Amino acid sequence: MSSYDPPSQGFINAWLAEIRGRPRTAAALLTAVLAILVLLLSQLLGASVLSVSFGEAAIGGFIGFASTALGACGALLLTNLKARTEDSMLGFAAGMMLAASSFSLILPGLAEGERLTGSPVLSSLILSLGLALGVALMLGLDRFTPHQHEHLGAHGPDYQRLSRVWLFTLAIALHNLPEGMAIGVSFSGGDLSVGLPLTTAIAVQNIPEGLAVAMALRAAGMKASTAVLLAGATGLMELLGSFLGIGVASGVPIAYPVGLGLAAGAMLFVVSHEVIPETHRNGHQTPATIGLMAGFGLMMILDTALG
Repeated sequence: MSSYDPPSQGFINAWLAEIRGRPRTAAALLTAVLAILVLLLSQLLGASVLSVSFGEAAIGGFIGFASTALGACGALLLTNLKARTEDSMLGFAAGMMLAASSFSLILPGLAEGERLTGSPVLSSLILSLGLALGVALMLGLDRFTPHQHEHLGAHGPDYQRLSRVWLFTLAIALHNLPEGMAIGVSFSGGDLSVGLPLTTAIAVQNIPEGLAVAMALRAAGMKASTAVLLAGATGLMELLGSFLGIGVASGVPIAYPVGLGLAAGAMLFVVSHEVIPETHRNGHQTPATIGLMAGFGLMMILDTALG
C-alpha cells in the first residue's frame, strides 16, 4: 500500500492538529467568523452592494495595494537595507497604524455608537465587542495559518512543504488584511472625513513597509524582480480586505461602530503582536520608537488636515 501523503491531506492533518491543541483559540476564531458572516448577511439583506460607499472603499483598497507595490519597487534600486533603517521604517508604519486605529476608527466608532444608543457606556461596550472580534479574528488567523516572520520565526500549523519565502509572504499578507478592512469600514458610514485620512495614512505607511518586505525577500535569496512582484502582490490583500470591511459595516446601523471596532482591534493586534516585537529584535528599540512617534504624529496631522 502506498504511503504517499497528498499535499492537501498533509495540510489538513497539520491544521487539525493545531486546532486540537488550541481549542479556545479555535472557538474564538469561529465566533469572529460567524459574527462577520452575520454582519455580511445583514448588509446583503438590507442594502445595495453597488453603493457609492462600496466604490469609494474599492478605490481606497486599490490605493493601499498600489502604495505597497510602489514601495516594493525601491528594491530594484537598493542592494541591501540596514537593519536599523528597516526597524525605523517599520516603527514608523506601526505609529501610523496606532494613530489610525485611535483617531480614524475608535473615536468615530464611539461617536456613532453614542449617537445610536444615546449612552457613552453602551457605545464603549459596542466598540469593545468589535475590538474583541478583531483580535479574535487575527489571533485565529495567526495560529491556524502557516507563516513565518523575518526574525520571530514560524507560526501556525507545522507544515513543512511550504518554503521559508512563501511562509514569509503569507505573514505579510495576513498583516495587510486588517489595513484593507479598516479602509473598507471607514468608508461604510458615507463620511469622507473618516475614510480619507485613514486611506491616506495607510498609503503613506505602505511605501516604507512595501520596501522593507521586498528587501527581506531579497535577503531570503529571491531575485530583485521576483521580490518586487511578490511584495507588491501582498498588497492585494488590502483590496480584498476593503471589500470585506465595507460588507461588514454597511448592514444594520449597529454594524458600523462594530465594524470600526473590529478593524481597530485587528490593526492593534498586528502592531502589538508582530510589528513592534519585530522592530525590537535587533536591539534598535530607540530608532524604532522614534520612528513610531514620528508616524503617530504624522497621522495626527493628516487626520486634522483631511478630517
